[in-house]
Amino acid sequence: MISVNGVTVAFGGFTLIENVSFLVNPKDRIGLAGKNGAGKSTMLKMMAGENNPTKGEISKPKDFKIGYLPQDMIHQHGKTVFDETATAFIEVQAMEKRLNEINIQLETRTDYESDSYSNIITELTDLNTRLDLLGAGNRDEQIEKILRGLGFERREFTRQTSELSGGWRMRIELAKILLQQPDVLLLDEPTNHLDIEAISWLEDFMETFSGAVVLISHDKQFLDTITTRTIEIVNKKVYDYRANYSKYLILRQERKDQQESAAKNQQKIIDHTEMLIDKYRAKANKAAFAQSLIKKLDRMEKVEVDEMDTSAIRFRFPAPAHSGKIVLTVENAGKVYGPKRIFSDANFIITKGEKIGFVGRNGEGKSTMMKMITGKTDFEGTCQLGHNIMMGYFEQDQEEKLEMDKTIFQTIDDLAVGDIRRQTRAILGSFLFSGDDIEKKVKVLSGGERGRLALCKLLLVPNNLLLLDEPTNHLDLKSKEILKNAVMDYEGTAIIVSHDRDFLKGLCTKLYEFREGKVIEHLCDITEFMEKRKLERLLELKSVVAEPTVPKEAKVAKPVANETDLAKEKEIKTLKSQISTSEKRIETLEAEIKKMDTTLADPEKYAEAAKDKNVFANYEKMKGDLEKEMKSWEALCEKLSNIEKNT
Repeated sequence: MISVNGVTVAFGGFTLIENVSFLVNPKDRIGLAGKNGAGKSTMLKMMAGENNPTKGEISKPKDFKIGYLPQDMIHQHGKTVFDETATAFIEVQAMEKRLNEINIQLETRTDYESDSYSNIITELTDLNTRLDLLGAGNRDEQIEKILRGLGFERREFTRQTSELSGGWRMRIELAKILLQQPDVLLLDEPTNHLDIEAISWLEDFMETFSGAVVLISHDKQFLDTITTRTIEIVNKKVYDYRANYSKYLILRQERKDQQESAAKNQQKIIDHTEMLIDKYRAKANKAAFAQSLIKKLDRMEKVEVDEMDTSAIRFRFPAPAHSGKIVLTVENAGKVYGPKRIFSDANFIITKGEKIGFVGRNGEGKSTMMKMITGKTDFEGTCQLGHNIMMGYFEQDQEEKLEMDKTIFQTIDDLAVGDIRRQTRAILGSFLFSGDDIEKKVKVLSGGERGRLALCKLLLVPNNLLLLDEPTNHLDLKSKEILKNAVMDYEGTAIIVSHDRDFLKGLCTKLYEFREGKVIEHLCDITEFMEKRKLERLLELKSVVAEPTVPKEAKVAKPVANETDLAKEKEIKTLKSQISTSEKRIETLEAEIKKMDTTLADPEKYAEAAKDKNVFANYEKMKGDLEKEMKSWEALCEKLSNIEKNT
């Protein structure tokens, strides 16, 4: 499908990727791995055709459709949510326009025997077939299904896109891409703006998606669920693993161990050879031998050990101050924004040492409850803190609330008091800020660096209650794991809002779900909660009223067949035979294409097959034959259906 051949990317005298090659096959599920800055997003942009490589080429079949979702993009305004999503059907709209033009011509033309009339009838048939394949008839239903899956309520379909946040507008772009049914999806951090339920829905969607998927994500569980192949970009090269992310980590460590062992053995050979050279180079009768050893060393290809990114935040929360057993009591709490009620009648108690998760769809009130607990917004009911509670609050947009003109060091030093001021540099170092970096101003930092700095502020006070609202945003997978372990080891109480299931797994044993204006307690972990929610969604889909059946007693007498009926029966029989033959032909072609896909997926077999110039031509011909046969089969089935309806 997509062939990356000898690609090199260089700029400003720096080489990012050098002479890499790999193949994306039909139905592949690939995760791109590598440290930040390794070139993952650059590779995705080149595959999407947004950028060109410095050397090499990226080739795709003709009329190949790509769905590309970058991390950042320009959003269109001036339409409602539904109408903007409907622009995904631009191909359908163009075909429908042409269909209308043809129908107008057919109303006036009388040259039934001409070639041009025959051609226009053929075009009409092809257009109708293509529209059926794209599901043009149930377009509105498809739009609603995708939008609902990504978290939009029906009442929001008529909202102007300009009223939405960037995250919700990004969901519209994702919906448009999914509706276009591309041959391959290229997704750069698709879960960044999705809540847990939308992520789960997207995983289910991927199970039935017929094309290939190449994605970048910091969501470990999403990667493990979706991908079956991992391509790592490291040291300008790529390594291809036939495994999901978790298995790839194991295989990568095995590869590094093998490299280190090979490098160690090679160094022993080098040391021994150099010793022989030193020993014999001064002896006249051994000088030629010494020279041959020198040439041997020069020709030796040095075993390289791939450098792995070992940088990661490392910290522990300070021991919390003593507090009472009851940390927080919430009674009859509710919140209204203008005419909109977010939730009401929230009642729960949180005790000392608990790790609590707030879950639910975006906009249901999780962050609002955090603000109510901290007193940052007015509300109904009560949120009463317990005895001697010292609270640390990490807001979802905490990094945007930092003072932009302060340096990294000033940001922390100005808040530190007492003995902790002596540890300012050490604390900053644990969050990967060291040397001259600490003099950088906040405004020049990346989103990830600002997020780390905001987390760093929580270490300055021995809080006994932590409120963490999406603390893993902008953190890489390794740093997420370290933060998770720090919260698990934390002796105080923690309330966490997160859409990262892997982060919540094993951390929170009690969840409060914000859903449809209510706050519901779940005494389980995130895995069990997601299983329950998935089952509920399946039951909702199955709750369709069964069609009434005709009573057994109601028998209709079969009329006596006339000549017309006999002719129709004969035509039906012929059509069924033709359909059966067509289906066998389709099965044969699909089997041959699948066999070829397997061959092309194997790098060794692919290299061997590529030597034969006819291989790819035959492969494309088989796919063309399959498409024609499918159209023929559909036409036969439609004809049979029409005859049976009129019988």
